[in-house]
Formats: sequence, structure tokens, C-alpha cells
Amino acid sequence: MRALQLVASANDAFYRKQIEALEANDTACTTITPPGEHVREEVAGNRSVVDYLRFYPRVRAHVPDSYDLVHANYGLTAPFALAQTHLPVVLSLWGTDLFGKYGWVSKLCSRWCDAVVVMSQAMARELDQDCYVVPHGVDTDQFRPMPQEEAQAAVRWDPANRHVLYPYPPHREVKNYPRAERVVAAAREYLDADVPIEIQTVFDVPHERMPLYMNAADVLLVTSRWEGSPNAVKEALACNLPVVATDVGDVRERLSGVSPSYVCQSDAELVTGLVDVLSAPRPSNGRTAAKEVSLSRMGDRLQHVYETVLDTGG
Repeated sequence: MRALQLVASANDAFYRKQIEALEANDTACTTITPPGEHVREEVAGNRSVVDYLRFYPRVRAHVPDSYDLVHANYGLTAPFALAQTHLPVVLSLWGTDLFGKYGWVSKLCSRWCDAVVVMSQAMARELDQDCYVVPHGVDTDQFRPMPQEEAQAAVRWDPANRHVLYPYPPHREVKNYPRAERVVAAAREYLDADVPIEIQTVFDVPHERMPLYMNAADVLLVTSRWEGSPNAVKEALACNLPVVATDVGDVRERLSGVSPSYVCQSDAELVTGLVDVLSAPRPSNGRTAAKEVSLSRMGDRLQHVYETVLDTGG
């Protein structure tokens, strides 16, 4: 099988892993991206409407080749997948492209696609149409438990402190860093003042080093306003890192049966969760739950979507 992959950014680690999983299932993938630089909605960037218009000839130039289908990854690529009429279209929505300001584009285009893939049941409810729920997978060989002291030495964190991992840029509004700061500050009031608590903002580091940060931390804190299926949570599970998170995307499902971990609605609940984990740091049992969202499971599920679309004639 051959799939033409349209994606806003081919450099996202989870997209690269998706392609690896598909190719492990003997699906040959060709990736094309729009001209210009992709940036997330909350950040100003230099990809313009004209850049997206220039994307259409690229798509049309590839379609006459011997592909079996087009897979549009991220909602803003969907119009260009649908503009060609030769091949069936699979659309994957990642979260912000459904809940953010361009969600209307994703919802409109999804009605015309042959299959739609979302990351969580919450996204399926928001979309309100038939779709497949296939969360992004986590590489459980790369993300695995390791001794905390070794990881802290590798990232140069003080082993005498407690470390709260916040794996997003503080300026990304949807991630709500001010809330994370507020919650950590409140947790400090309940804990031993002789043990400093640091909030570690980790972003723009090679994805290959993220397992070190996951294992160096005492807890992952997620304060997002919305999510699809946050990869950081799944990566934390694979490393047995406790998670304290807002009730967004599929977080509640992913953390079901995982201890210690907390799914929270209010600041008070977030503070309570942090205090419990940081007062007596210990690993979670999350790695067992991570098997449900392994790369191989994701690859098999996407392969099933492709085969179903082709078997039904698009």
C-alpha cells in the first residue's frame, strides 16, 4: 500500500513515529508539506494563506503517481486533500485543529472525507460524526523507566530538590503556564520548606532526550485548557512518572487505574495531587497502561482504517 501524507510539519516527533509505525506494516509513505514555516496557532509565524494556496499544486503533482489514498494530518491540510478527486481521503485531527479557532475548517472538511481519525472520545463527541479513535502512540522502547539519579545527573538537576516537569513553552496559551505556576506555588505552602520545589519548563530539546527529563522529574504537571491526546502524558506513563493533569482530551482514560496520578477539575485538586506526590515521591504503575497506546497498536489501528477505506471503495 502507498499513502500520500499531507502534514503541516513533518518534524513533529509524534508524526515521525506514526510514519515509522505505518511503514513497519508495509505501508509506503510519501510526505509533503505546505511552503513556509509551520507554527502553532498561539504563536505568530510566517506561513500565510498564499503559502497554503501554493500547496495545492504540490498535492496535484503527486496524485497521478500510484498512491492508494491521501492521508491529511491536521485539519488545515484537509482542503487540499479533498481538492483532488482521484483518491480516497483519510483525515487525522490532532486536537488544536478541532478545538482551536480553525476548528470550523476541520468540521466542514471532515464531512467529505472517507474516514476521520481523532485522538480521544472527547474529540469524537466534539466532531459528532462517525470516526475512529486512534491516539498517537508512544515508543515504549525509547520511553522507559531508568534510575532517577542517573537521569538527574544527565540533565543537571539538583537531586536535593523536588522537580515538577512542565514540558511545554510557557507562551503557549492553550497549555496555561500561569495556572501551572500558581498551582506549584500553592503546593509549596503545604510542603516542607527545607525541600525546594522547582517547576522545570522543558521544550525545544531533542525528542530523544525527553526520556531523561521524564525520569529526572518527580511528577508531570499538565494544566492545559484543551487537548486531544497529550503525548507527554503517554510518555510519562511509559516512564512510570506520576501525572497530575486537568481533565482534558483522553487524560482520564489514560490515567484510569494509574497510581499515583490525578485527574483534576480545580486548582485545589491540582494542588492536592501535587502535594501527595511530592510529599513522598515514588514511581507510578503507568507503564502497564502505556501498552494500550504503543506505536505498534497505533500502526495496526491506522492500517485497519486504510484497509477499511480501500475495501469500501473510498
